[in-house]
Amino acid sequence: MLLIVGGIVAVFLAHRKVAEKITEKEYQRFLDGEVPAMKENGKTYFLEDLFGEDVSDVETFLSDIDGDGVKELHIRNGIYYILKEKKGKYNIFTDMRRNKVSYLMLIPAAMYTFIFGYCTIPYMIIAFEKFSFKKGIFGSKWVGMKNFEFFFKSQDAGLIIGNTVKLNLLFLLFTITAAVTLAIMINEIRNKYFKKIAQSTYLLPYFLSWIIVNYILYGIIGSKYGLLNHIVTFFGGKSINFYNEPKYWTIILVILKVWKDLGMNMVIYLATITGFDEELYDAAAVDGASRWQMCRRITIPMLMPTVIMLGIMSIGKIFYGDFGMIYALVGDNGVLYHKTDVIDTYVFRTLRTTGNPSQAMAISLFQAIMGFICVWGSNYIAKKKFKEGALF
Repeated sequence: MLLIVGGIVAVFLAHRKVAEKITEKEYQRFLDGEVPAMKENGKTYFLEDLFGEDVSDVETFLSDIDGDGVKELHIRNGIYYILKEKKGKYNIFTDMRRNKVSYLMLIPAAMYTFIFGYCTIPYMIIAFEKFSFKKGIFGSKWVGMKNFEFFFKSQDAGLIIGNTVKLNLLFLLFTITAAVTLAIMINEIRNKYFKKIAQSTYLLPYFLSWIIVNYILYGIIGSKYGLLNHIVTFFGGKSINFYNEPKYWTIILVILKVWKDLGMNMVIYLATITGFDEELYDAAAVDGASRWQMCRRITIPMLMPTVIMLGIMSIGKIFYGDFGMIYALVGDNGVLYHKTDVIDTYVFRTLRTTGNPSQAMAISLFQAIMGFICVWGSNYIAKKKFKEGALF
């Protein structure tokens, strides 16, 4: 239920444009009418116009309404406004009434999460049972930790876990580095038409399925018709059968993962950068800072909270292999398992051959527990070292 509640709270906070800590700039935005209310010392204030009221004697007027929650008197566009305390609380139900469409759009995601994320939780018990479809989850025989033993006592357990963690760490490191670099570079482009074309071009691979990517890859590294082998043989080299050489596949998978996910990650970081206050860059330019110095001293430090938060969420899935990617590119090619086999593909093959869902559930439970530990641990470190980037 935490994800559903979190989604509702996120929508609520997105619409609640009430500043908790008022700075001089935020206070001026409030007076200019850009923010409907402000919060200070636990009290919420709003501006009420005095159209038609006689305020020729300001002191007398303020003394007459003293004690009615009035704090200050302001004038904007020739109309007097009083800064008045708002009675009652702006709660989530008030926000729901004001933003019905946003909450209606949240319903499908909340229902999907509830059905597939929480209604399936009781089935986790089959990780400790010899599950029978006929007897169900409450009638199947209890076997304790035996479903975990099939994986952890196998000779491939260490290799498979190592492959999963290694590949995910490489994916995380190179994807974040490339996405942040590209976002900063595109942000420096001043031609808006070229910028739009570049963003669309980099984003396109994200929407390609791994099946299509597999055909593209085969057209490049195929032993007989691959473009790369044609180039190698043209210059007198020897053709390489990449599908029989495991040593090349770590770098191949990293390149493809970065290429496919680069665009979406870049868009997230670019959106964050465009939200930075331009006055900071103007002040740096006045002080004689170069674009590189602005990038090092302003852009990257301000971007780090977003980088760390996305990194923590990615670390939570470090024990989950990208099944769609690995199976589409490698399939059942046993020659490449030494470098490409991950937990998810191993469990899939086991389930396909044995038909035992209890063993698959046991490994999924292990992945979930390790994911929780990784998220909690990385968030704890982030909170100690870089508090702005912590999730909770």
